[in-house]
Amino acid sequence: ERMISAGFAVEVEDVDQEVLWAMKDGLGITSDLSGCHTALIGDYFVEGHVPAREIQRMLAEAPNARGLTVPGMPMGSPGMGAAGTGDPYEVLLVLNDGTTQVFASYA
Repeated sequence: ERMISAGFAVEVEDVDQEVLWAMKDGLGITSDLSGCHTALIGDYFVEGHVPAREIQRMLAEAPNARGLTVPGMPMGSPGMGAAGTGDPYEVLLVLNDGTTQVFASYA
């Protein structure tokens, strides 16, 4: 619902855990980068509770990278309680070599 509200066309596919982890593995999403949702947007993946504005920014900037992730399920991230009321968290840009850099920080 949040992604639709942000203007994205959304197609949801519910898959079993074995299929999901095989897909994450194929995308280079390691367990330490994993969140609870995996999405494909263009040539990028979006993993976990990534704010829509960071996805829009990534698409506009078109970095040479695999995608974005918010590992785990931090409170205060989209869908995990009210914004600004939970834990600080970072949105990580996953580069093609598997390393990460901070794309955005939320407190």
